[in-house]
Amino acid sequence: MNTRFRRGLVVGKFSPLHHGHEFLIKTAQAACDEVVVLSYSKPEFAHCHAASRRAWLRHLFPDVASVVLDDAELARLCRIRCVVPRCMPANDATDDEHRAFVAWICQRLLQLHVEAVFTSEAYGAGFAGFLSREFAQEAVSHPGVVHCLVDQRRTTYPVRGTDVREDPARWRAWVDPLVHADLVRRVCILGGESSGKTTLAGALARTLGAALVPEYGRAYWEQTGQDLSLHELEVVARTQVAHEIQAAQSTPPCLVCDTSPLSTLIYALLDHGRPPRALVALSRRRYDLIVLCRPDIAFQQDGTRRDASWRAAQHEMTRALLRRRRLPFLEVSGSVDERVAQVVEKLT
Repeated sequence: MNTRFRRGLVVGKFSPLHHGHEFLIKTAQAACDEVVVLSYSKPEFAHCHAASRRAWLRHLFPDVASVVLDDAELARLCRIRCVVPRCMPANDATDDEHRAFVAWICQRLLQLHVEAVFTSEAYGAGFAGFLSREFAQEAVSHPGVVHCLVDQRRTTYPVRGTDVREDPARWRAWVDPLVHADLVRRVCILGGESSGKTTLAGALARTLGAALVPEYGRAYWEQTGQDLSLHELEVVARTQVAHEIQAAQSTPPCLVCDTSPLSTLIYALLDHGRPPRALVALSRRRYDLIVLCRPDIAFQQDGTRRDASWRAAQHEMTRALLRRRRLPFLEVSGSVDERVAQVVEKLT
């Protein structure tokens, strides 16, 4: 592609983002001084929520201006721009509805025009023509929008998002490890100190034949032997997520995660007050099922834990935070076998 454009546009659901999408974006980058990537989907697909798609694009294309929309983000951008909101079109809406929505996003929310759109579909020519007409109404001197067709027959990367969603294990080689990790079913076990969290995680992993992701924070604390700083807590949360990503590459039926960054956030809140923004963002990582262990077993002091009142505070803050974020969770109690049975019943 010899023509050089000032600004190009790539639009897609990216549900999930696969190597074909990456090739499309990279082709746009090679032909443009600036690339805008717009992603929206209504409804969203399982494991492909806006937060995940946003993380994938930022990880793989940090230099691209990526805009990932859901209803909440769309409303936020409208408030910032003082623009009257409009509804995001459903996935099965007409081509013209989607084209009008993208033109409105470009002109009203992003306040920009593009000179090229990059797609792998024949409908791209009509899309470019629609944008050309819309942009010309505001900028008479706009040169028009060129459609750049990229690998329409999928010969370079013969992969579709539908295929990957239906069988992530089979198509693992066609997506980035970070993306694949988000497609694997994840169960997160939360709870205060000495609430049976680690015991339940191990028993549940054996019952399900799942991969177990141990709690990195405890191992790190045992190495240091002292309360962790905010920076160290952020490192712990990032490492915990990295271990999840690594464990998911063996394509197990699911992951059982002994804690999550949300638990690390609780430590930051109780020990330091206001946590760093990065840790708050990490704590919003999604799980298919969140299990909260009720502190209904005898507190056991192993020389590393604090006390039962601390455990109670952890439990109450965790439960309150889950409710405030409107995250569904299963609170389990009783013996290990009883807790495992409660989780298995919920999963089935």
